Amino acid sequence: MKNKIVFLIIFLLINSLICMGQKSDTTHQIGLAIISQVNQGNSYITFPTDIGNIEPLWFEGNLMPNFHLRQSKDSRLMGVLTPQIILRMYQEASYPVRSPSYIPQFTFYYLFKDKGNQKSTSVFGRIAHHSNGQAESFFLDNGDINTKSGDFSTNYFEGGVIRTNFNKRFNAYQFFKTSLEVYPQNWYTDDLNGIFSPVRWHNTFSIFKLSNKDIDRTKRSADISLKGEATWMFGSLNEWEIASINRLSLSFTFYYHPRFLEDVGLFVQYYQGLDYYNMSFNHQLYVLRFGIMTEKLRF
Repeated sequence: MKNKIVFLIIFLLINSLICMGQKSDTTHQIGLAIISQVNQGNSYITFPTDIGNIEPLWFEGNLMPNFHLRQSKDSRLMGVLTPQIILRMYQEASYPVRSPSYIPQFTFYYLFKDKGNQKSTSVFGRIAHHSNGQAESFFLDNGDINTKSGDFSTNYFEGGVIRTNFNKRFNAYQFFKTSLEVYPQNWYTDDLNGIFSPVRWHNTFSIFKLSNKDIDRTKRSADISLKGEATWMFGSLNEWEIASINRLSLSFTFYYHPRFLEDVGLFVQYYQGLDYYNMSFNHQLYVLRFGIMTEKLRF
C-alpha cells in the first residue's frame, strides 16, 4: 500500500512538470517577494485529526514570519530573515510541548530577467541553524535516541534555482525549485554521524490556480494551490544502500482559500519520509493531516 502511494505521488509530480511547459504566458509578472514566499513556506497549524503513524497530537504549528530586506519592490536582489519555529503539542497529560524546532535562517534571492520577458529564473542561497534548545545526553542509557530532552544542534547551507512562469491556459502561476542542502561535518555534533543525512537534494513544484476574480484584480489572492516536494538524502545513513527507497521523502499539499476567509485557508497534506522535527529525525513518518495555513500568494 505504501509503495502504491509513493508511485502515485511521483506520477503526479512528473505529470505536473510536463504541464508546466504548456502554453506559457508572461503577461502577469511577479517579483521576488512572491517568489521568495513560495520558496520559504507559510505558517500553519494542524487539526488533531492526523492519520498515520505520528504520535497523537493536538496540533503541529509552524510559525514562519518573513522579514524582507530590499531597496524597493522592484529590486532584483533581496534578503529574507526568517525566525522559524515548529512545535508540537502532544495528546498526553498536561498537554506538553516538547523541544520545539528552532530554525532561524537568512536567505538571499537574485532574479534574472530573461530576454523578451519570458519565464523568469531566480537563484537563492540560505544559511540556517536547527536546534531544539535542550542540553541532555543525545542517547539514553539503553542506547536509544533521547527524543524528549537530548541535545540536537545543526547548521547548514542551501543553494538552488527557481523557475517561474504563468500558464495562461490554466490561469495559474507555476514554480519549480531544485536545490542542494549541505551540513558540513564540523557544523553538527558527532552523535549524528551515520544516522543523519549530511547532503539533501530537494525538488519542489508548486502551482497556484487563480479564480476569475483575480483576472479583473478585484481580489488579489490565490484560491487554490498544489505543492509537490521530493527530497533524496545522500551520505552514510542508517547503513542504507544508496538506492534505498528509505532515503526518499515525499509530500503533497492541497490548499484552498474559501471566500469567507480573508487571510487563511484550509489545507490537506500527505507526508512520507524521515521526520523533520529535531530529535525525531530518525523516525519514518506516514501521515495525512489537515489544518489551516496563511495565504500563499498575494499580489
